[in-house]
Amino acid sequence: MLDFRMETFLSVCKYMNFTHAAEALNLTQPAVSQHIKYLEEKYEAPLFIRERKKLTLTPAGEILRTALETLRNDDTTIKKRMKESLQRKQVLTFGVTMTIGEYAIVPKLAQLIKSHPNTDFHIRYGNTQTLLSYLYEGNIDFAIVEGYFKEDNYHTRVYRTEEYIAVASKKHSFAKSIRCLKDLTSERLLVREPGSGTRAILSRVLALKNMSILDFDHIVEVENIHAIVSLLCQDCGISFLYKAAVEQELADGTLKQIPLSDFMVHHDFTFIWNKDSIFSAEYENTFEELM
Repeated sequence: MLDFRMETFLSVCKYMNFTHAAEALNLTQPAVSQHIKYLEEKYEAPLFIRERKKLTLTPAGEILRTALETLRNDDTTIKKRMKESLQRKQVLTFGVTMTIGEYAIVPKLAQLIKSHPNTDFHIRYGNTQTLLSYLYEGNIDFAIVEGYFKEDNYHTRVYRTEEYIAVASKKHSFAKSIRCLKDLTSERLLVREPGSGTRAILSRVLALKNMSILDFDHIVEVENIHAIVSLLCQDCGISFLYKAAVEQELADGTLKQIPLSDFMVHHDFTFIWNKDSIFSAEYENTFEELM
């Protein structure tokens, strides 16, 4: 269990504001300040930089935050496993993004489940940012994600590398010749919601070309990868997806890849867990089994 002053520190890190942290903890702001001062004296290092009412972590503060988050999450896992032991159960809880969970991991996951007959599995689906928040809160043991994240906070292993492509219905007719990304901006774009790894990759690629999703004339935002694929099959627009999500449709000729001279993208599916967790060896073993 974390010292109450450490809980205060993590709350300030969450809100980056002493007043908001005090309100969340039902404390006074002077009490929050005293807790932070105590930790700064204990560790002999400043934890925050205060400039023009803006709060940022010092390098020492970043180290402490990462360590305390890991301790808190391990403590949550220990409590959970102690309760499970009373029921003579072992439970593994982890998260996967939509694309990975539906198209990339099922065969290996089936093997994992069959090889552990006495283990219960709780599998959480969500976009990359949602799964990162689950890890931060200690609600899952590990995750397999496709989006971008701050690697300093996690141990990571590459699960697999996937091609990311532009896709349209086989019967889709383009108004003009398509050679590069900018030629597609007159099309209706089917895209995942903010926070999705699939969307984040597209946003980053577009930004490198001084473009954005808003450059497309029309956008359809959908929070489900199956729905996007179905809409593509109905010729409702174009999209950018992992090839793994549309392999069947490409093979049977329902969809086609749009060849672009300036778009050749591969991205990792990454297995991640909280840095320096006492359960790291166990998560490493699970990763090896899934591989």
